[in-house]
Amino acid sequence: MNTQQRTYEREDAVLILEDGTTARGLAYGAIGETVGEAVFATGMTGYQETLTDPSYHRQVVIMTAPHIGNTGVNDEDAESEHIWVAGYVVRDPSRRTSNWRANGDLETQLVDSGVVGICEVDTRALTRHLRDNGAMRVGIFSGEAAAAPHEDLLAAVKASPLMSGASLSDDVSTNEPYIVPAHGTRIASVAALDMGIKSMTPFLLAAQGFDVHVLPADTPVDDVVDGTYDSLFISNGPGDPATADHAVAIVRAALAKDMPTFGICFGNQILGRALGFPTYKLRFGHRGVNIPVQDRRTGRIAISAHNHGFAVDAPLDAVTETEFGRVEVSHVCVNDDVVEGLRCLDRRAFSVQYHPEAAAGPHDAADLFSQFRALVMGGN
Repeated sequence: MNTQQRTYEREDAVLILEDGTTARGLAYGAIGETVGEAVFATGMTGYQETLTDPSYHRQVVIMTAPHIGNTGVNDEDAESEHIWVAGYVVRDPSRRTSNWRANGDLETQLVDSGVVGICEVDTRALTRHLRDNGAMRVGIFSGEAAAAPHEDLLAAVKASPLMSGASLSDDVSTNEPYIVPAHGTRIASVAALDMGIKSMTPFLLAAQGFDVHVLPADTPVDDVVDGTYDSLFISNGPGDPATADHAVAIVRAALAKDMPTFGICFGNQILGRALGFPTYKLRFGHRGVNIPVQDRRTGRIAISAHNHGFAVDAPLDAVTETEFGRVEVSHVCVNDDVVEGLRCLDRRAFSVQYHPEAAAGPHDAADLFSQFRALVMGGN
């Protein structure tokens, strides 16, 4: 077992929400200041995957699990090449890293990545406050920054950009196309539009026999649907789906050609917009690895991983006639009836709002990738 211990001398830190709510604690990670949208994640595991998920770009993540960092970090579990969160909030940082796969400790990675955080605050009280009052902006200030007058720090938080109206895909998308070859027998190619794709996703598509062509978010529409690729995948990603007009145009062109299409998370919202449904901002979003979702066709409930602050506004109990034929809501969140999936009945297209590619779990919905394979190969 790989066991490491590191001690930090912690400076003072303060967290301020845009409504003035203040929590004082100690610096965790880099010293300085940061602002972003305050969100909470309910998973007890998978903090490395959360930190490196591009969908958390410009968000300050509050971990509801009290003890963070005990398994350290490794080279295999990252979902991208670097940490994307704008800031990190924990209650009790682990003083010891103890895991056979660990090759570093979490706080060192936060320091090296310049991620400003705070610890020794009541993260569950912060979570309850956000649940009661809705998502809001937040700032973390440590070291010298924490000594500034409260009104100045609050003004910095209120001056930070809102998530509503934010177009962030170009910030996180690949700059150049790349290919992940099919594992084993190749069955088809898929154009994977990178809106903030996680590294696990091309791997799981390749495991189904796809040559995965990961494309930048700004790839021209005609380059995606000109017949070069057999199918289309739209990835997860950050920001407001109402700003993703280019991606919507790509999906509309794919639907017009009946190109097999599969979307995850942000991809679900883009498919929804392409079909004519509006999107809206959730009060505080879904983030965690323990959220129940029901498949409305089978009644089966899957425990699933989520990371979304926006959702599709589509009727739950009716088949909708759209420009591209009939569409139904395929999945719904058991907790609050939020739309968690769409299925086209007259086109080869479907999507889910949650993360079947979840790492570090759960994996109840991993069979959606085999369903996409079947769709591409001529199934329903």
